[in-house]
Amino acid sequence: MKLAITGGSGFLGYHLCDRLSAKYDEIFVLDIAPIIAGEYPSNVKYLNTDIRDRKAVGNALKDADMVIHAAAALPLWKRQDIFDININGTANVLEAAKERGIKRVVYVSSTAVYGIPKEHPIYEDSPLVGVGPYGESKIAAEKVCRGFSDKGMCVPIVRPKTFIGTGRLGVFYILYDWVESGKRIPIIGSGKNHYQLLEVDDLADAIQMLLEAPADKANDVFNVGAEKFGTVMEDLTEMCAFASTGARVQPTPAMVVKPMLALFEKMKLSPLYKWVYGTADKDSYVSIDRIKNSLGWAPKYSNSQALIRSYEWYLAHKKDISGEGITHRAAWAQGILSLIKKVM
Repeated sequence: MKLAITGGSGFLGYHLCDRLSAKYDEIFVLDIAPIIAGEYPSNVKYLNTDIRDRKAVGNALKDADMVIHAAAALPLWKRQDIFDININGTANVLEAAKERGIKRVVYVSSTAVYGIPKEHPIYEDSPLVGVGPYGESKIAAEKVCRGFSDKGMCVPIVRPKTFIGTGRLGVFYILYDWVESGKRIPIIGSGKNHYQLLEVDDLADAIQMLLEAPADKANDVFNVGAEKFGTVMEDLTEMCAFASTGARVQPTPAMVVKPMLALFEKMKLSPLYKWVYGTADKDSYVSIDRIKNSLGWAPKYSNSQALIRSYEWYLAHKKDISGEGITHRAAWAQGILSLIKKVM
């Protein structure tokens, strides 16, 4: 059996290759960013492929038996690129898979499709209200997936909460840097809200189950997130206590901070986009009952455990972090936040 993973050079793709290399004879990584030599198992083959190129996708999938479609343009990307990659790219992958006779494509969506709901927990049949181009594009991409599912393909859709773990940087690089520096960690609001996270190893477990489960059970939409999580204040305080750097959590007035962050975003001075600061002081957690009951999936890590594991990796590898980028495996530029850090 041979597996193709779109976006395989990214944070999730790396973990999926590592997890699944023993399960498949060969894994094809379809991405425009190359994999880092020596980091991936020997049976992983990199194919320089832009999923916006329909012909290239078809050629790359010619030997694949299964596909994990994890490639996506992230919220910091340009609006047009987000829609083109996330919607048209998804259609290209599914069309190519159908032509090649590939019967299963696992699509990695996002809980960003729910927007900022008022009722929790969030269920798979809750209303879909995308926030910004990223959330909107994910909703549209899911519609494409359902269209192919209606044509007889098995297209499981997984909606993960924000996932972290070894190798994760992105916006979390800013948190790790401030914690290591012993700063006050400003949170939007009181921190009494519950914000569910997810450890990437638990997400990899769920995706593996969606590849292997009978089609009649897998061909559905599934939320995934940590089962154990406290309030934002509790989880971050536990992380700060582990760090022992003097870092501590500092609540801030949401009605003051949110407009400031919106202005900074508009002026391109801050990496924090609307989904981040818009939900930071709200409850945000999903029900994971469907995937638990249907497939027997159960997460191993709590919020605080996931944060600590990710922070430990950062400490062990910070000397190797160079440059800045806009992916989850790159450190995001702090912008004006670096000035705020000096006074915290």
